[in-house]
Amino acid sequence: MKTALITGINGQDGSYLAEFLLEKNYRIVGFSKNKLSNHIKHLEDKIEFIVGDLSDADSIYNAVRMSQPDEVYNLASQSYPSESWNKAIETTKINGVGAQILFDAVRDIKPECRVYQASSSEMFGEVKQTPQHEEVPFNPSNPYAAAKLYAHQIANIYRKSYGQFISCGILFNHESPRRGIHFITQKVSYAAACLKLGIANSPLLNEKGEPIVKDGKLSLGNLDAKRDWGYAADYVEAMWLMLQQEKADDFVIGTGKIKTIRELCETAFSYVGLDWKEYVIVDPRFARPTETGPTVADASKAENLLGWASKKSFEELIIELVDCHILKMNSIL
Repeated sequence: MKTALITGINGQDGSYLAEFLLEKNYRIVGFSKNKLSNHIKHLEDKIEFIVGDLSDADSIYNAVRMSQPDEVYNLASQSYPSESWNKAIETTKINGVGAQILFDAVRDIKPECRVYQASSSEMFGEVKQTPQHEEVPFNPSNPYAAAKLYAHQIANIYRKSYGQFISCGILFNHESPRRGIHFITQKVSYAAACLKLGIANSPLLNEKGEPIVKDGKLSLGNLDAKRDWGYAADYVEAMWLMLQQEKADDFVIGTGKIKTIRELCETAFSYVGLDWKEYVIVDPRFARPTETGPTVADASKAENLLGWASKKSFEELIIELVDCHILKMNSIL
């Protein structure tokens, strides 16, 4: 039986990955600052758990030493690019330096262990070429992306210098009902659900501490921002496939289909029979200081070498998000 250590197991990707690996008969050891989020609680009796912090070297070394993993999936991060402007140092410590400490711990304790590093399409930033594949130059435009790029480059350096098996997944935006509410797909789908149910002031708050739906309106930043959105449960399979290859490598993972935030709003609101233009307003407070994109994946390398392809369509994904919010709110109304 293989052992997998998953950092950030409480998050969206960590919980889906744990479910996926359990089906493959892995021993799962989770590593996170907080024990058992709602995403992972249903697996409580099936996994082991180590409380720790990716900004603390001692807890990282302890987790590797205790778990003796065959595979490590480094999914822990300060995961909000927009928040990284306010938490630049914290983001760098966790997303950048924390990853390097983890690589060191594996090299010192279990050098034959294979490591998956969660890189990000945010590293392409103000893009040099569209679509983006593994050879397109990186050009980060926020602290989150810069920290992720540091970890990505260190992974490549360690791979070449020490022979460590570290594969990097350059994942484009991937969503699910387990995604944090401050991500744009969740905000939009939640607002559509609220307005469908006649909720003019939502109980959940945005990053400014205000109702996401306030006086019947949803405030957003740049509606012209373009993204490649996929389904998180599809993407964790790609993570696993990367560690089953003969050689470590970097892989872009995405759908190859680009959508604007306008199209996101139109899809979510039209599903519940509403015209998004009547409910969405532009608020400069929610615009990033520097916008990225247009980010869209050329995942042909993953398709050819891993045999991977996304399955759930953008429209199916957004409908699932809206339905989940409606179901949750109906249960408390």
